[in-house]
Amino acid sequence: MAWDKRRRDRVDDNGESKTEGKPARIRAGLARSVRRLHHRETFTLGAPFLALGRKQQAWVGAGRTAANVALESLIRTIPDFPLPGILFRDITPLLKDPTGFREMIDLFVARFEHESIGQVVAIEARGYMLGAPLAYRLGAGFVPVRKPGKLPAAKHAESYTLEYGTNSLEIHDDAVGCGERVVVVDDLLATGGTAAATGRLLERLGAHIVGFAFLIELSELDGRRTLQGYDITTFLRY
Repeated sequence: MAWDKRRRDRVDDNGESKTEGKPARIRAGLARSVRRLHHRETFTLGAPFLALGRKQQAWVGAGRTAANVALESLIRTIPDFPLPGILFRDITPLLKDPTGFREMIDLFVARFEHESIGQVVAIEARGYMLGAPLAYRLGAGFVPVRKPGKLPAAKHAESYTLEYGTNSLEIHDDAVGCGERVVVVDDLLATGGTAAATGRLLERLGAHIVGFAFLIELSELDGRRTLQGYDITTFLRY
């Protein structure tokens, strides 16, 4: 689930009708492509990466593969939600599809399985749907970053700006160890505000942020600028 503040006349660019059918050939192609992505050589600093300055690089799912296309076909576009003029990228059809959900998590696993991740940090709430299974597959711990008033123990808080106001995120002060290698996971990179606030929280705890990983990136909102200096992984771009 994600929103995209683009013109409504661009909804058809993503083929809403794609979400209605799941041909066997597409699903087979998805499985084949993800299996190929499990090879270590896929993740060298070659074709899968885009240069974004001295420190920042982005992994984009080894280009537009059958896996990316098949995952995109399971994402539904909802116009005028939650506000008029917004296109909402709804991932619930992908989450309920057993093959699609498994292969989505496999993409994240293939990217980070050799990074010695100690904790997967996920942002409330949709990030939990990706972060928890990823942590399980990586043999890592799972750390939830939560909205205000949800965490019971001593915690740190960071504010961020929304288009329609401000909000904040919180993390327990013992959530990660100093120098511990972590990856931050969420479903969507839009303006990058929530991810940047999470990064600040982790830096206060002394974590080593290996990177940020998102299923979807809304390129026009330029969230990469907000996260400048970090490694960023995205799989689908709108």
